[in-house]
This record gives sequence, C-alpha cells and structure tokens, in this order.
Amino acid sequence: MEHSRIPEKQGISTIHRAARLSVAPMMDWTDRHCRYVHRLLSGQALLYTEMVTAPALVRGGALHLLSYSPEEHPVALQLGGSDPEELALAARFGAEAGYDEINLNCGCPSDRVQSGTFGAVLMKDPIRVAECVTAMAEAVDVEVTVKCRIGVDEQHPEEILPGFLDHIRTAGCHRVTIHARKAWLQGLSPKENRDIPPLDYDLVHGMKAAFPDLHISLNGGITSLDQVRAHLDAGLDGVMIGRAAYHQPTDILAEADPLIFGTGKVADPIEVVQKMVPYVERHLVEGGRLHQITRHMLGLFAGRPGARAWRRALSEGAVHDGAGPEVMLQALERVAPLAEV
Repeated sequence: MEHSRIPEKQGISTIHRAARLSVAPMMDWTDRHCRYVHRLLSGQALLYTEMVTAPALVRGGALHLLSYSPEEHPVALQLGGSDPEELALAARFGAEAGYDEINLNCGCPSDRVQSGTFGAVLMKDPIRVAECVTAMAEAVDVEVTVKCRIGVDEQHPEEILPGFLDHIRTAGCHRVTIHARKAWLQGLSPKENRDIPPLDYDLVHGMKAAFPDLHISLNGGITSLDQVRAHLDAGLDGVMIGRAAYHQPTDILAEADPLIFGTGKVADPIEVVQKMVPYVERHLVEGGRLHQITRHMLGLFAGRPGARAWRRALSEGAVHDGAGPEVMLQALERVAPLAEV
C-alpha cells in the first residue's frame, strides 16, 4: 500500500488550519484517486476519505481500504460504527496507517447505516457517541472528531444539538463538523436528505457562540469560496464542501490556497492533468484501470470552453482495455487554455 512509505503526520495546529476548508467524505466519490486530484488543486485544504465502517476493518480485515498516497496529507479517515471497542481498534488501524485525523460519522442517513445503528441515528444517542469518542481518543495519538447533523426526525435541533455537543466535548472531541440540516431517517432517501430539509446556518453559528472552545465547521449547501469566506468572517472556524467540490473542483479548490489560506497560487487545471500522468502510469502498472481515476476528473473544466468535449473524450476513451494517459492528454487538447477563457 502507498502509505507503507513513512507519511508525515500533520500536527494539531496544522490540521485546524487546514480545516478552514475541507472536502466532505462522500461515498463512492472521495476515494484515494479523487483525493489525489483534489490535492493537486489545493495543497492546503483538508481531505476526507469515504466512510469506512469499523466492522469492515476489524471483523472483515479490509485494511486495503486504508490505502492512500502520502501526497494527500493532510488527510482524515472517516469511520462508521457504534461499538466503542470496535471503533477504538479501527481508529488505531487508521492512526497506524498515518492518517492525520479520525472522524466519527454521526450524519449519514442511509438505510445501510441505520440498520447498523450508526450514522445519523447516533444523533438520538449522544451518550453512546460520547463513549465511542472516549474509546477512540484513548486508542490513538491523533485528533478524534465528529461529523453530525443538527438533528433527526422529530427532534428540535435548537434543543438537542447543544446537549449533543456538550457530550462529545466532555468526551474529548474538540472539533466538529455540523451539516446544517436535519436528517429524516424515514420517508426521505439519502439524496433527498441532502436537499429537502431546510438549512439552518444561524443555528450552527449559534453553536459557535455557545461553545467558543469548540472548533466548528459548517457543512451543507455551500457552493462557492465567497460563501466560505463569509462564514469564516462571521466567526466559524471552518467550512466543509461536498458535491460542489466534486462536480466543480476547479471552482472550489484551485483558488483556495491564496483566497482561504493566504498562501500559494491559483492552480491551473491543465497543469493538474499533466501532473496526473505519472500517477496514472503507476496505477496502470499496479493493475488498475484508467477510468478508476479519470471518473473523478470529469468536472475539472466545468463551465469552461471545451468542458463537454473533455468529459465525452474521457468517458468514452478511459473505459477501453489498455487505455492509458494518452487518452487523458488527447482529451486535454479539446480544452481551451484558461488564458483564452
């Protein structure tokens, strides 16, 4: 696995700074190839894995799910589960693999996580969440964090969220990302849960005022760096972006380093594609296929001349047997240089 090369873990202060802007953990999307692309666009933003279930690591022995490239740092592992001992062991696996942070998922509303009594359903059991956080924090020497909703089902967020945050803070969690929507565990699909429940940004800002010692990031509905800066200027510690960062990665991440972190320069997506060539070549030598990487690159030129031709060339060419980086470079010829935009 790539992380067998000794990775350089980031310190707490570095992670807190990186969390000013993070890319949300998204199932089937934020795999190691996606994160590598995102890292080329931003050297500073905090990246998250897809949710990895503790049972898969502990009972299933699926340690290959922890593979990543050292270049992805700072990178966080998100775990799903509800058994403190199992989560503690899974967290230890993650820390030993070199992840900079271990995050507990308390926000996913899918049927799969409900049947396993974890994800958003844990919003109903803050005591159990606190037990899990305590066990994980005692097992590792990296920061343990939580990602949650403002509430679920018939809960009143303004009533239950302060108690939830107080429990996890007491348990040793000092950084939390709050998706500013309720989750409806019955009646709405996971996709609908990302759109239909109304956003309540004011409540999240209120939680920062009520818990000034907590590092609080906002998630949900953010689609631009201007919005990120507005929330940071209003007092939040960080903003996490999901679908917009995936579908329009250049819009969100290419300018993030200078605009959000005050360092570096604006990334050129054309250069990103060129820098992906050696990564693709390594992946193919290891037995991988081109489309496993390029499916995460389709949105690199979203909104720019040639974007449709780029997507079509990649989608059609990358699935063929023997497809290599030449497919990617030929597709790049369809895109107008940014200077011409």
